[in-house]
Order: sequence, then structure tokens, then C-alpha cells
Amino acid sequence: MRIMTGLAALLLASAAMAQTTADTPPLTRTATLKDGKGADIGTVTITDAPKGVLVRVEASGLTPGWHGIHFHEKGDCSDAAFKMSGGHVHTMTPVVHGLLNPKANDQGDLPNIYAGADGKAMADLYSPYAALKAVKGRANLLDADGSAVVIHASPDDYSTQPIGGAGARVACAVVK
Repeated sequence: MRIMTGLAALLLASAAMAQTTADTPPLTRTATLKDGKGADIGTVTITDAPKGVLVRVEASGLTPGWHGIHFHEKGDCSDAAFKMSGGHVHTMTPVVHGLLNPKANDQGDLPNIYAGADGKAMADLYSPYAALKAVKGRANLLDADGSAVVIHASPDDYSTQPIGGAGARVACAVVK
């Protein structure tokens, strides 16, 4: 009888724990996207997923066409050229750029986004290389100095070193 009661309690506790986990919303951060003049031009929302992160980008004021977008290593968008955000996030060296690079890619790489004729871009992106918490093998976007999402002036060709020919940094969002 005692074993049966203990087993029943264990099953109830397991069910309650599973329910709590299922009801817990995923970790999410929303950051304001700014242009080089400091004006708000949109948002970036990052949501932890079981094996990576979902990234929702809503931007305006971009030059029409394709733009490279990457996770950068420091949550600092304080200078007009966004150089304070550092290079791409990474946990491995050497760092090799490019989603199409046969030698692998760095953990800051994301697919390009497209801005329409009105300069607006909306996209949902996914990266298996990053997380909003410490996860072995993935870049931690919320480490001590945070990170940044940077939009570049040109498209990323997914292979050229170090940033795929994406050019100047035109927008930046601090992730903390």
C-alpha cells in the first residue's frame, strides 16, 4: 500500500511538473531597432525555442532591397556606425562566416531580410546557433554584456569573409 501511495504521488508530481513546463511561456526579449541618427525604426523580438531562437524583425526606413542581418557580440549600439557592437557572436574559434560556407559558419549568421519599395521589412527568422540563456554549443545572447542585432546596408552573400560583403551597419538593436 505504501509503495502504491508513493507511486501515485510521484505520478501526480510528474504530471504537475509537465503542466507547469507546458504553461511556462518561452523566454522572450524585444529590442528597439535604431538607425545611425538614433531614431526608432522598428523592433526585434527574440524568442527562445527548444533548439535555437526565433527572431521577428519589423523595420522601416531601410533602403529597398536585401539586407544582411546578424547577431553581434556586444549589446552596444551607442555609436552612429554601430561598431561598438563588435563582431558576430561566437563560441568557437576560428570564426568562419557564411551560411553557405563549406567550412561552417559563425553563430551570428542569419538569413537576409528584404525591404520593400516603402523601406519596410518584416521577417521571421530562425537560428539554431543562439539562445537567450547559456546552452552548450550556442551563443548566449544575454551574457554579461548582452548582444545586438545589426542590419547591414547590403545583402550577405553567405560566404565572403568576414561579413559576407554586407557592408555598412545601418540599424542596430540592443538585446539585454
